[in-house]
Amino acid sequence: MNHAATLPSTLAAIPSQDRSRELLEQVQAAIASRTPLTIAGSGSKAFLGRQLQDARLQVLDVRGHRGIVSYDPTELIITARAGTPLTELQAALDAGGQMLACEAPHFGPGATVGGMVAAGLSGPRRPWAGAVRDFVLGTRLISGLGTQLRFGGEVMKNVAGYDVSRLLAGSLGCLGVITEVSFKVLPKPRCSVSVRQAIPLDRALARLREWGQQPLPISAASHDGDFLSLRFEGNEGSVRAAQERIGGEEIDPAWWDSLREQRLPFFDTAADAQPLWRLSVPAWAAPLDMPGTQLIDWGGAQRWLRSDAPADAIRTAAAAVGGHASCFTAGHAEVPLHPLTPAVLRLHQNLKKQLDPSGIFNPGRMYAEL
Repeated sequence: MNHAATLPSTLAAIPSQDRSRELLEQVQAAIASRTPLTIAGSGSKAFLGRQLQDARLQVLDVRGHRGIVSYDPTELIITARAGTPLTELQAALDAGGQMLACEAPHFGPGATVGGMVAAGLSGPRRPWAGAVRDFVLGTRLISGLGTQLRFGGEVMKNVAGYDVSRLLAGSLGCLGVITEVSFKVLPKPRCSVSVRQAIPLDRALARLREWGQQPLPISAASHDGDFLSLRFEGNEGSVRAAQERIGGEEIDPAWWDSLREQRLPFFDTAADAQPLWRLSVPAWAAPLDMPGTQLIDWGGAQRWLRSDAPADAIRTAAAAVGGHASCFTAGHAEVPLHPLTPAVLRLHQNLKKQLDPSGIFNPGRMYAEL
C-alpha cells in the first residue's frame, strides 16, 4: 500500500524527482576519466572527517534526486530517495503518528536522507532504541563499477549474510552514491516527560548504571555539568510512575532537540571556542580526567569534550577505558576519526576495493588510506 498520495499538502507541493539515471551517467563518466567525486547534499555534515583538497574533485550533487517513494504506516516502513530533506521525511512520519526512532541530527535546515545515512549519527534515544544503521532495511547504491545495486529490502526480516546496507551508515560516501533508503519506523510514544535534577556527575553516572538494570522507561539521559536530565517515554502509567519515583523538575522537551542539534551553549562555535571532540566510552566509565569541559550524553556512553589537549592524549584517555575519540572541529586534527588498527583498516580497504575499485568516491574523506 502506497500512502504517498495522502501526505500533507505542504509535502505534495514539493516535486518528487527520480534522477538516478542522470547520477549514474555522471558516475560512469567520472570512472572513465578517473575523476574523483565528492558526494554532496546540503553540506550540513561537511565538517565530519578529513577535508578534501584535491583540485581534481568534482561535486556530485544528489539534492535533485528526491521524494518519498512509498510509505506504509501499517508495515512500519518508509522509502525515500537520498536527496529528500529530512524535514519532509519527518513530516510524513508525524502525519502517520510515527517516527524514525534513532533521532538523527540535522545540523542544518537542508539535511537530507542520504546525508543522514552517510554520517550515521544518532540522537539521545540511540542507546534505548538503536542507531541509524539499525533502522536501515535496504538501500539502492551507485557503485564505483558504474552499476546500480540494491541491498536488503523493504521487509524487517531481510538480513542474510553480509549486510551492506548497514555498512553504508557512517561510511561518509566512501563506498558509493546512496540513491534510495528504506527505513523501519516506530509509533511515537503515547506519553513523554522530561525532568532534571541537580546532582554531581559521578553520582549521576552511578544512578544511571543502577537505573539501566531496572525496567524504567528512560529514553534519554544527559548531564551538562550541573544537572542530570532524563526523558521518560511510553504509556502514561509507566511514565508517571517513573517520574514520581525518580523526581526532578519537569523541563521543556525541546531541550533534547537542542542537545541533538548542538544548539546548547556548550557547543558554541565561536572562533575562540576549544575544539569539540566526541568520545564513545562504556556508559559506566568514571568521569575522564581531561582538561576542558565535558557534556555527558547517551546515559554516559557518549561524551562531548571541549579541550585544547593534544589529540593523542584525548585518544589515549578514551582508549584506556575501552573507548575511542573523534574530532568534530573541521581541520583541527590531521586524523579526525579515531585511527583504525591495521587489521580493521585492511577490512575497510578490501570493502572499498570491491565497491569502488577506482577510488573515485570521497577519496580520503574517512582516512587517507581510503
